[in-house]
Amino acid sequence: MTTYILYNPKAGKGNINDDIKKISALYEDEVECIDVTTLENLPDFVLQKNENEAIVICGGDGTINKFVNMVDTDSIKCDILYYPAGTGNDFLSDLGKTALECPISIKEYFKDLPMVQINGVDYKFINGVGYGIDGYCCEVGDALKASSDKPVNYTAIAIKGLLFHYKPTGATVTVDGKEYRFKKVWIAPTMKGRYYGGGMIPTPDQSRNDPDGKLSVMVFHDTGKISTLAIFPSIFKGKHVNHKKAVTVYSGHEITVQFDEPRPLQVDGETILGVTEYTAFSKVSAKV
Repeated sequence: MTTYILYNPKAGKGNINDDIKKISALYEDEVECIDVTTLENLPDFVLQKNENEAIVICGGDGTINKFVNMVDTDSIKCDILYYPAGTGNDFLSDLGKTALECPISIKEYFKDLPMVQINGVDYKFINGVGYGIDGYCCEVGDALKASSDKPVNYTAIAIKGLLFHYKPTGATVTVDGKEYRFKKVWIAPTMKGRYYGGGMIPTPDQSRNDPDGKLSVMVFHDTGKISTLAIFPSIFKGKHVNHKKAVTVYSGHEITVQFDEPRPLQVDGETILGVTEYTAFSKVSAKV
C-alpha cells in the first residue's frame, strides 16, 4: 500500500521536516511526500487514489479547510489521515486527541460539513466562522507573518485590540428565522466544533456530532472595554458563558450575522476582510 503525505511547508513553527520524518517512520510500505502547495490539481490527485492507498494531511486547521473546499470529499475512495503541524490544532483538540496518537483517520468528519456564505461565495468549514475581534486578530496576525518569521502572539493582539484598536458594532443575529438585535457586539462566531482560535471554546455545549446537525453562535455583547477584557480570558475554558448579561448562545440550522459596519472575518483561520454579513448553513438546512 502506498501512503502519500501531503504537507504544508508554511504550517506550524517551521519544523515541518521533523514532522514528515516522524510520519514516514511509522509506515513500512511505500511512502511519498508531496508539498501540497505544488500540486497543480489537488482534486484529481486525491480522487484518483483507491481503497488500498492512503493520504496523510500534515498541516494545520487551515490546511484541512483548504482540502475540504477544493476536493469533493464525498467522492474520496482512499482513507484520509491527519497529523497536526499547525500552531493551534483546534480540530484535533475538538476530537479529544493529541499529536502522540496521530496520524488518525479523519475521513468520517468530512461528511455533512456545514457551509458559510460570504459575499455570495460558499465555503465549507470544519471548526468555525469567527467574526469580530477574532477576525481582526487574524488580519493583524497575517500582516505580522508577512513581515517577520517570529511567532505571532494572538493573545497579545486581542488584548491590544480590545483596549485600543478594535471597535464593536451593532449586529442583527438571525437563527432559523428568528431575529435578535444587539447594540454593541465584540465577537459573533458560528461553530461546528467547540474549539477555534488556538484554544478558545466559544460554544462549550456545541457538538461536532450533534444528531440534528445544529450549529451554535455565540454573541459577546454590550460590555465596555474593561469588563470585556476581564471576561475574555475565560473563553479559553468555556466559562465566559456564565456571564449571562454579556454572552448569549443560540443553536440552529441556519444562522445569519449582520454587522452594522464591515469587519474582518475568518473561516478556520483563513481571513476575509471587510465583511458585513455571513450566513452559516448546517448540512441538513434548506440551503443544502
